Amino acid sequence: MDKKYKHSDFEDRIYSLWEKSGGFTPPLPKAMEGKSPSSKQLKPFCIIMPPPNANDPLHTGHAMFVTIEDILIRWKRMQGYAAEWLPGTDHAGIETQFVFEKKLKKEGKSRFDFDRETLYRKIWEYVEENSGIAIEQMKKLGASADWSRYKFTLDEDIVKMVMKTFEDLYKDGLVYRDLQLVNYCTHCGTAFSNLEVKHEERKTPLYYLKYGPFTLATVRPETKFGDTAIAVNPKDNRYEKYIGKEVEVEGLIGDFAMKVIADDYVDPKFGTGVVKITPAHDSNDFEVWKRHKSEIPGPKQVIGFDGKLNKLTGKYANLPVKKARNKVVEDLKEKGWIEKVDENYKHTIGTCYRCGTTIEPLPMPQFFIKVKSLTQKALQALEKKEMKVYGAGHDKILKHWLNNLEDWNISRQIVWGIRMPVWYQIGKEQDKNDDIYIKFVESSKKNIEGKLGKLLENHDLEEIKKGLQSLQAPVGAEFVVSPTSPGDNFIQETDTFDTWFSSAQWPFVTLKTNNPGDFDFWYPTDVMETAYDILPFWVMRMLMMGLYKTNKVPFKDVYFHGLIRDERGQKMSKSKGNVINPLDVVAKFGADALRMALVIRSSAGLDKNVGEADIRGMRNLTNKIWNAARFITINLENTKFKSQNSNNEQILNDKEFKQKLDKVVENVTQQLEKFKIGLAAETVYNQFWHWFCDSSIEDTKKGQLSWRALKNGLLVFLKLFHPFVPFVTESVWQELKKNNLVEEEILMLAKWPNE
Repeated sequence: MDKKYKHSDFEDRIYSLWEKSGGFTPPLPKAMEGKSPSSKQLKPFCIIMPPPNANDPLHTGHAMFVTIEDILIRWKRMQGYAAEWLPGTDHAGIETQFVFEKKLKKEGKSRFDFDRETLYRKIWEYVEENSGIAIEQMKKLGASADWSRYKFTLDEDIVKMVMKTFEDLYKDGLVYRDLQLVNYCTHCGTAFSNLEVKHEERKTPLYYLKYGPFTLATVRPETKFGDTAIAVNPKDNRYEKYIGKEVEVEGLIGDFAMKVIADDYVDPKFGTGVVKITPAHDSNDFEVWKRHKSEIPGPKQVIGFDGKLNKLTGKYANLPVKKARNKVVEDLKEKGWIEKVDENYKHTIGTCYRCGTTIEPLPMPQFFIKVKSLTQKALQALEKKEMKVYGAGHDKILKHWLNNLEDWNISRQIVWGIRMPVWYQIGKEQDKNDDIYIKFVESSKKNIEGKLGKLLENHDLEEIKKGLQSLQAPVGAEFVVSPTSPGDNFIQETDTFDTWFSSAQWPFVTLKTNNPGDFDFWYPTDVMETAYDILPFWVMRMLMMGLYKTNKVPFKDVYFHGLIRDERGQKMSKSKGNVINPLDVVAKFGADALRMALVIRSSAGLDKNVGEADIRGMRNLTNKIWNAARFITINLENTKFKSQNSNNEQILNDKEFKQKLDKVVENVTQQLEKFKIGLAAETVYNQFWHWFCDSSIEDTKKGQLSWRALKNGLLVFLKLFHPFVPFVTESVWQELKKNNLVEEEILMLAKWPNE
């Protein structure tokens, strides 16, 4: 053995050895037919990998999930299980399109220069160019995943199953299309579900405006053109005489009359206890309108999907919201209609989780999933303990979300994703569909938009479909749900599914679209391991959709890892300059050092601080393992010890050593079984460093422990360490094999101690 362990000399070679061994791919289920299911060697164990973005480099969160899942899969593989770690990558809908649009901008282009199909193809080519990044980086971290079963969220067979689920939900009455106020990002050009909106507390001026006989407070004076009513609390005696009556209000573009309604939503203690109702631009006001439909007009949209005021606002039309607000305030002050301004008012606003743009609540017909029956089924499964959650009270958080989840908006106004299998018929018998608003690119590259009925006077349907960019059908439009076109006179919905809708089906679609028998053998899967921050986005929805489609929970155990923070406990960010790049760390210290630093002393559901000092300390561990093995190997070759081994002498401490070693194995195994992964790493680390190296090796030097016992101890520790630090342990194993000191060809496929 070389004097020093240099990770760069071994890691690629060792990974190649593992791949060539075929050990990442467990025996096919059908090969096990007729064999006893009680045999532990035939027992299934399955982890479905949370799919990272196909074309993004890995960050420390990815490194954490790769490490934990690889630990579990290597351990179970060594225990004799048919251990399947099914890998995949995600098309990452809005995130990928967002990045691609930035690329287009640098080229002086935008998404509006292309028809839908052309833009989709361009993004596909971009993703394909970079699609190997995540996989290659996971391999660098030592991921022993079954690459033969790799899946991509836009694989044709995956897409087919996702669309079938939508059809089933629709047939079961769980899908509906309705005009609702959606969370719309005017920069990304799409709506988001409530879960995806990031809420921030900000200081915003609170304006006290004169409204007829009232003074009311608002942070959004620019939406006054969309007001349809004035509301007070029914128990507020100050305004009782106005309820049910109309009042005249002076306006910036003409006076108008508004009805005063009573609703418990109004807080008498907020401002003056009077609020304006703007249903098209405030979710609470929208709900007020739904309760008072018979009394007041419907939503009046005055902000467009481009983030600018529309023609209903007169001279303020085409002004972006912020500029419009400033101009409106200026004009209101000039007319003396602002009584006062609270400059220190704090309130919460929604922002786009992707680009940070302030979310605009806007009315839009969208497809929704009714979640009540799905969440109830999930809650029942949790009540029956069909699934267990590991991680600092996140089981209670999961139940909270399931109890309070609102219907799920699954429509996204982007190109990159799975297009909804929804079709609108065009023809005389479908006159109401003539009002579908269309945007398309003409053959001359000119952008055309307008209502379909009008457009068809100068353009044929095939031309429109060929250059189609987007369509927006009115809420009453008639549609057909079908995976293929029902006929030539149909035009397809341009919205795509929310990425979380397709990924919510990931555990069963990946197994059902692989080898025959995979689903029956490995479903429900054993462990879903992921970060706790996507519990409501993904884990909850996988539970809901898995139960809906299979009548079984998709996984038996959920392990949440925490966020990785810097050594001071700060969140990692590029602006702070404290981001740890996993691949840079691997190049400098080795994959094992990073893996062990991430996992040792970690706890389910709790954040963990990691700095370069921690990683350097674990690099020292890899050196310690190598040096201990080298020392033992050299001494076993020394002739003066050969007689001791050949005479099979028993030294008094050997029995005690074996008992202690068995106890270490028992403790580590039990800790892994209880998902105390960080504690298991700490146990094997401490026992190896302080007992085996500091004590047992010294005892052997003094003749108080046999070299045979010490060698056996080394082999046990190599096996215990292997799931955590696979490269250095396999490197040592291969060196021992050269000296005929081990029987198994590859440590990765060796038996777990005491198995």
